[in-house]
Amino acid sequence: MSDLEPLTAHTVSSRMVHHGQRISLRIDEFRLGDRQTVTKEIIEHPGSVVILPITDDGHVVLVKQWRQAAGKVLLEAPCGTREPGEDPLITAHRELREETGFRAGTMKPIGGSWVAPGYSGEFTHAFVAYNLTPDPLPQDTGEDIHTVMTSFADLPRMIREGEMQDQMTIAVYYMAMHVFNEETMQAQPG
Repeated sequence: MSDLEPLTAHTVSSRMVHHGQRISLRIDEFRLGDRQTVTKEIIEHPGSVVILPITDDGHVVLVKQWRQAAGKVLLEAPCGTREPGEDPLITAHRELREETGFRAGTMKPIGGSWVAPGYSGEFTHAFVAYNLTPDPLPQDTGEDIHTVMTSFADLPRMIREGEMQDQMTIAVYYMAMHVFNEETMQAQPG
């Protein structure tokens, strides 16, 4: 580890090159300390949520859906994009109902992570959902989502064997490990 002072950035210029419905792309020029100017393409994103829903008997509710960017169906925890300025808790409740058909009696925040800070401003808020009851909302246009039930104990194998490749799902699993009793692998609220 270096004992140099942390670098600070100074934005020289920033210009929007694409403004989309969910994301935008800007080109930033910035300088780190007294170094040369660097140019980066930055995706502006309103942020997202990822939820690990746990049934009363300790099963995890996952979803399968086609992901165009990946070119295949992925197995994931329910997740979704926040509306600009929307409270992440509101997004989590809505996305859970849209993607799984369940309402959460308890939605516990467990942290968050930057998705790809090298080129994106997307921050994902992570939740564990308990006390699930059926209460579906219609899926978003363009989605064809199917639910899959599995045990929490099976998630490490699914990650290791490549059945789950979505980074948000992998991250929420590791963040949620502390809410499980190691002996029974049953969800423990609190």
